[in-house]
Amino acid sequence: MTIRYLCDKLYLMKKLHKIQEKLLQILKKTITDPLTIREMQKELDISSPSVVYHHIQQLEKKGYLRRNPINPKDYQILADSPDKKITYLNLYGLATCGPKGSILDDTPIDRIPISSKILGFSSAEAFMVKAKGNSMMPKINDGDLVIAQKAKNAANGTVVVCVNNGEALIKKIQKNKNIILVSANSSYEPFVAADDFRIEGIVKGVYTYHV
Repeated sequence: MTIRYLCDKLYLMKKLHKIQEKLLQILKKTITDPLTIREMQKELDISSPSVVYHHIQQLEKKGYLRRNPINPKDYQILADSPDKKITYLNLYGLATCGPKGSILDDTPIDRIPISSKILGFSSAEAFMVKAKGNSMMPKINDGDLVIAQKAKNAANGTVVVCVNNGEALIKKIQKNKNIILVSANSSYEPFVAADDFRIEGIVKGVYTYHV
């Protein structure tokens, strides 16, 4: 096997068909509310569901996508580029913010290396926070490192990093007439979001941190 052969093979693995490029963008946009194969077929305006399935398989082979074989709607976008193995994420502390402040406006307290393969979305949209307190136990413990994807909106029942009453929090949101902020720890009562409530990002992963 020659070096030329290997280089050509790597090039072909990274190169995407136009349908695959469009499909990847659709998958990114709908990751919080995944489409069925039929819905993807309609969005792509192509002839049959089997063609969609073929291009999904190609995205997996080329390193852009990882699917749960048990649940086809459960998938991860691995990276914008499959050959970038390590990315560095800004780590912020959960701190009090001003009336219009954002934890992302502050200087990060650290930069944490992480594998692009487990990130699941573009590193440009990613940040980390160091959890504080026990309100989200047992899912998130004091000092855990929480990966989030930058977002201004989130679906009902999503765990988010948010600002509320000038304070940075990690909470599950419930949407009714009002937005209710819910803790995983039942010792903490749910409460109505304040007027300044805004979402900073959607929680995507948690890493237990030990000193």
